[in-house]
Amino acid sequence: MPSGSTRSRLHPLTALALAVSAAVLTTAAACWPLSVAVALGAGLLAWRAGVARRVLAAGAVILVPFGVSLLMLHGLFFPEGRTVLAAWGPARVTAEGLGFALEAATRTAACVLVLLLFSFTVHVPDLIAALIARRVPRQFSYVLASTLTLMPAIARRLDSIQQAQQARGLVLGGGLLSRLVAVRLQMVPLVLGLIEDAGSRSQALDARGFARPGPRTSYRTLTDPTAQRGLRAAALLLAATAVLLRLAAAWPGLGRP
Repeated sequence: MPSGSTRSRLHPLTALALAVSAAVLTTAAACWPLSVAVALGAGLLAWRAGVARRVLAAGAVILVPFGVSLLMLHGLFFPEGRTVLAAWGPARVTAEGLGFALEAATRTAACVLVLLLFSFTVHVPDLIAALIARRVPRQFSYVLASTLTLMPAIARRLDSIQQAQQARGLVLGGGLLSRLVAVRLQMVPLVLGLIEDAGSRSQALDARGFARPGPRTSYRTLTDPTAQRGLRAAALLLAATAVLLRLAAAWPGLGRP
């Protein structure tokens, strides 16, 4: 997790607004140089926050299979491709297909890295307190908090399961068959543990009156400077403008009488 000073500089809603706006702008622009710049910026910010290894590792798990599938589908079987670079039967490598795959891959990489940076740097209790202070439904806040904390919780539980099984003599190395058996033996206690955790969380929420109506108090007090409120508004306005321009470019007759 980043240091406390890093957290204190940005209000959690400001970080959320900037992350969402960057993802929306990158998607609306559909320009691979901008996508590369946003991805590099996210990587630099992750390095400064001390979470670069975690962000890049999680991003690789998502983006490598996605990039390979894009290359196979659009690089070899792009129906609008006209400039053929190589051909093997029905498969054709076209410049248009490679360009489309590059643009889609860089755009997705930028969005994924920006959102991962937010998830790994935001302080979840502060974010939930900020949302509740603005009368966001508690159910939405809880779902968001669960989403942000799910992967770290799964990683910690899986690491504990692996250590316990290795202490009992389970061999995690070896050939492919041995690894598949080890994965199956790890998934069973992992899934059962997650189900047990879900039941425990439900009981804890009921005991704390989660579903009860009425106003709530919070022991967390967050400062929200005027400058950051203006920054959030500007970022969201810029994202909305980019979406409208994208729609106007896609449908030139949109908005005409």
